Amino acid sequence: MTKSELVEKLVEASASLSRKESEMVVNLIFYSMCEALKSGEKVEIRGFGSFTIREREAREARNPKSGDVVKIPAKRTPFFKTGKELRERVNDL
Repeated sequence: MTKSELVEKLVEASASLSRKESEMVVNLIFYSMCEALKSGEKVEIRGFGSFTIREREAREARNPKSGDVVKIPAKRTPFFKTGKELRERVNDL
């Protein structure tokens, strides 16, 4: 499912929201989640899952083409852990 398909579902489910308003709602939700993660907060959606930030340490790797050693800097990456209800729904085909 793409973001535009999600907007369409919201338009279909709500008689009072226009397409533009639905798109603003979806964008606001994603923006708020990104800002929370950026500030180090955990985002938890009950029944769906939770998003957290994991710290990855700096390390050395090799360029597969040339074999040269490359330094990879430390970084923060988002991590998603599925919720129990989502896991059960996906596995209950």
